[in-house]
Amino acid sequence: MARRTGPKHKLCRTVGVALCGSPKCPVHKRPYPPGQHGPGKRVKRSEYGMQLLEKQKLRYVYGVQEKQFRRYYEEAARRPGITGDNLLQLLETRLDNLVYRLGFAPTLDAARQIVNHGHVRVNGKRVDIASYRVRPGDEISLSERGYQIPIVQASLENKVSVEPYLSFDAATKTGKLERIPAREEIPVPVNETLVVEFYSR
Repeated sequence: MARRTGPKHKLCRTVGVALCGSPKCPVHKRPYPPGQHGPGKRVKRSEYGMQLLEKQKLRYVYGVQEKQFRRYYEEAARRPGITGDNLLQLLETRLDNLVYRLGFAPTLDAARQIVNHGHVRVNGKRVDIASYRVRPGDEISLSERGYQIPIVQASLENKVSVEPYLSFDAATKTGKLERIPAREEIPVPVNETLVVEFYSR
């Protein structure tokens, strides 16, 4: 998958929210848009502009490129139910995201790297595809070498809890997707309705 190589925190500062999930995100100290006129800058966005921003926010949160993101939207639109909820559920059950949610990595970027390097096991089998779709009942763990990675050890030590649709066995350091999450359980600060409107134009 192509990596996002632009400024890592520019969008975070544009919207005033730490979309990257990093506790070191500069938005915590500078919650205003980048640039010399940032602190007093007020941008009045059009309806299209707001839809585009929400789409970009959602893409950035999950680290998905445009082409792949559109495929997720098209699949969500084909499924029964609310398209916005379906889209978030598809993104939330990506393997790299669940590795992050379970506390194996401090950020989504770190989780994706751990997956790509072959340290993740799903039901005991090695999976190195970040976009792999995890099904309810699937168990996620790391290889023996994976558990020795310093950032993994630090992340597991600092882990407080997991989302209600996940479970984590501290003794075996194994996580599990118990069920597909409901919209209100997905901790993403995005208005998915605007994303659907963007692609429905």
